[in-house]
Amino acid sequence: MARQLNQMQDWTRETRITHRRVMVLAALMLLIMAGLLSRYFYLQVLHTSEYRALSDRNRIAVRTVSPTRGVIVDRSGQFLAVNEPSFTLAITPERAVDLESTLATLTDLLGLSAADVELFADTRKRRRPMSPVPLKYRLTDEELAIIAVNKHQLAGVSVVSELTRYYPDGDLAGHALGYVGRIGIDDVDESQKDAYRGITHIGKVGLEAYYEDILRGTLGASRVETNARGVELEVIDRIEPIPGSELTLHLDIELQRVASDALGDRRGAIVAIDPATGGVLSAVSNPRYDPNKFVNGISFADYAALRDSRDAPLLNRVVQGQYPPASTIKPMLGLSGLNRGIIDADSMVPDPGYYQLEGDSRRYRDWILRIRGTGHADEMNLRDSIAQSCDVYFYDLAHRLGIDALADSLAEFGIGSTTG
Repeated sequence: MARQLNQMQDWTRETRITHRRVMVLAALMLLIMAGLLSRYFYLQVLHTSEYRALSDRNRIAVRTVSPTRGVIVDRSGQFLAVNEPSFTLAITPERAVDLESTLATLTDLLGLSAADVELFADTRKRRRPMSPVPLKYRLTDEELAIIAVNKHQLAGVSVVSELTRYYPDGDLAGHALGYVGRIGIDDVDESQKDAYRGITHIGKVGLEAYYEDILRGTLGASRVETNARGVELEVIDRIEPIPGSELTLHLDIELQRVASDALGDRRGAIVAIDPATGGVLSAVSNPRYDPNKFVNGISFADYAALRDSRDAPLLNRVVQGQYPPASTIKPMLGLSGLNRGIIDADSMVPDPGYYQLEGDSRRYRDWILRIRGTGHADEMNLRDSIAQSCDVYFYDLAHRLGIDALADSLAEFGIGSTTG
């Protein structure tokens, strides 16, 4: 009996202990549930809007949409700079199984240069995740076929269709038009970065650079839904970009061709200006270069050939060359002398073939002295001096005008000011 009583007491004690443990465990479970419910209420009720916005921010991405660059035409509407479709080889690094191996394979297949790979690496640093990085531009039909045949071993490689700047007349107006090129680190300052987000090219030199703000256009944008890896699933909405404006020049490309032919192989420049407007009708600098080579990155060999040439084809002799005006200045001097009453149309000047200042033994020879051994005539008037380009007459006139009046007279003709 005592033994049974002890067993019952032990069982009662164990039951109480078990009951306490169950109660403690239940209390802990209730606390955990209460905490979870509180957190759920906090997230789903009190901060619904905030966390929905955070979720959308991770799920919805804003992509810039590049505008089409404005075309450049001559005075008759002939296209001088256009955008033409071309195919670009690109790699999405995140999708490549082995990026280095892929680059090596493409180098073998397409003969990529070290400059191509270096430019790819530089561009890769500045691109968005999961976006293709350009590697080679203007793929030929043969190169497209090679890529298609070897597609199975080129994971992450794609061919992108895009618009590329093209200059139909090649080097004919290269110095005047300039060219666009891929945006470098120093091409855009901090205040302009938003305007160029998603734009790959910028005017580097010439009119392409001078009128960059007009030609560039305005960015558009699209909101796209993406998955966890950043892959685009759907375009939610889109703001269309504003294309760049068309730029119409005074330049006449056919006159440019005539001037270029007249200059031939000689180094120099020819400029034709409309006297009524100051518009530049022709601006030829020789030797020339083809701006198309610079659009997507000129090869090292091609650039070295231009840079090291003794004829300096990269020099724009129209604006960078310094040349004496020669006899083109004579009609200006004549008009200045007439306006100031120093001469009239019949004023005569002796012409022995040279001009000599009083008290100075130096003789300033006329060009004709070397041919005839004498002057144009015993005496020359203004009309004949312009017609025969008599140096002696205008030496005398310039001396009588004086340096200040001479400078003022030339300034009246726009000498020393920009053409606009």
